[in-house]
Amino acid sequence: MKILLATDGSEYSIGSAQFLSRFRCSSDDEITVLYVIPETPLTGTDGPEYADLMRVKKGIAPKILDATVAELKDLKARISTMVATGHPDKSIVNAAALVPMDMIVMGARGISGMRSLFLGSVTRATAINSPTPIFVTRAPQWKASGPVKVLYATDGSSLALETGRLLARIPFPEESEVTIMYVTRSDFADIPERFYLEVADRVKETAAKITAMEYRRAEGIMRDARAFLEEKFAKVSNIVKSGDPAETILKAAESLGADVIALGSSGMRGLKGMLGSVSRRVLGHAPCSVLIGKTTGGAKGH
Repeated sequence: MKILLATDGSEYSIGSAQFLSRFRCSSDDEITVLYVIPETPLTGTDGPEYADLMRVKKGIAPKILDATVAELKDLKARISTMVATGHPDKSIVNAAALVPMDMIVMGARGISGMRSLFLGSVTRATAINSPTPIFVTRAPQWKASGPVKVLYATDGSSLALETGRLLARIPFPEESEVTIMYVTRSDFADIPERFYLEVADRVKETAAKITAMEYRRAEGIMRDARAFLEEKFAKVSNIVKSGDPAETILKAAESLGADVIALGSSGMRGLKGMLGSVSRRVLGHAPCSVLIGKTTGGAKGH
């Protein structure tokens, strides 16, 4: 597996490296640690002041890379470093596509360290624009040890299947476990309650049939997912829940004590866009780490 770890030397980047240090990497795995020197928008950027600033930033780059690599010293994976200059999110996306990488790993606050309600601006921009899967780590998993609990949300789409296969390739710690989750959503959920009561008797039989169909579909989807996940995880279990996809996923993750939520970038219902509404909400609100699968990008080797 080829992993791009984006760092700026902050606690969020070091935390991502600490999380990776738990993995059971082999000598076939590769981790490239990337530091992006941000271009500073100054007036007269060709002047001596700008040149001095860039020299300082370039001088500190090796120290930032060394501090991050130090957290990975016990891994068997091949470790390399890379320095780029430019807009951080664009540079990360370009670097991941160049190899190509299987996934990008970065801290929840992004490599700029900018504060926002849930995510740093660089992390958000990378998640939106990257065709490569992105693994966003959060503080609870940085210094934890032992097995990892994964909640894998799937709707049976090709994107969800691809995300599941990526999960099976990540060298999680021994005895890690995964819960496969399918969310059903009533086709009558958009009818206001006071109007629904007027037609409840008429739609009750139809709703029951739809629910039965959804559960049969869920069983098939989860059975297919188990086929390849059971080869990699010590324990694989299933759950089916009903409700708003993002809210239901987040509640399930909290209930299970999940360390990682994994889902496709177009959300649970095939919503279009570079980052679907469901995955965007989960990524923004999850208290744990989040793996966002993508439709393209990433090396396909095992």
